[in-house]
Amino acid sequence: MPPEVSKLTAHLGYWLRHVSNHVSQAFARKLAAKDVTVAEWALMRVLHGREPTSPSQLADDMGMTRGAITKLADRLFAKRLIDREASPDDGRSHTLRLTAQGADLVPELAALADENDAECFAHLSDKDRRAMLRILMETVARLGLTAIPID
Repeated sequence: MPPEVSKLTAHLGYWLRHVSNHVSQAFARKLAAKDVTVAEWALMRVLHGREPTSPSQLADDMGMTRGAITKLADRLFAKRLIDREASPDDGRSHTLRLTAQGADLVPELAALADENDAECFAHLSDKDRRAMLRILMETVARLGLTAIPID
């Protein structure tokens, strides 16, 4: 007799992925209307309210490679949402900062993130939202996850 195999839907991971895909794709569509990707939004949000920062520091802070940060920075630079400046400490390196246009856009994009959360989780009570957030944050800590999710 073959061993019993659990159903696909018996796993929390299945349900988390199901919800995560929907929430992420809905948010990506909202951002696309502003010509920004989720990864670009994440970098802009990290830069918001921050002193000019080196790509290597951003890579460390976001759990990404320096190459990935460079690609994102190139796209945001082309859209005039960030600037590159020569590092005051080392003329061979540079720092990144939001342009005025980029800084003005961050609150708009943050409002889209808030709107997306409200649309996707409006059915939850405040107590359930807090419990879900606590459980997910505990799981992230337990698993040692540090990278900002951008996919």
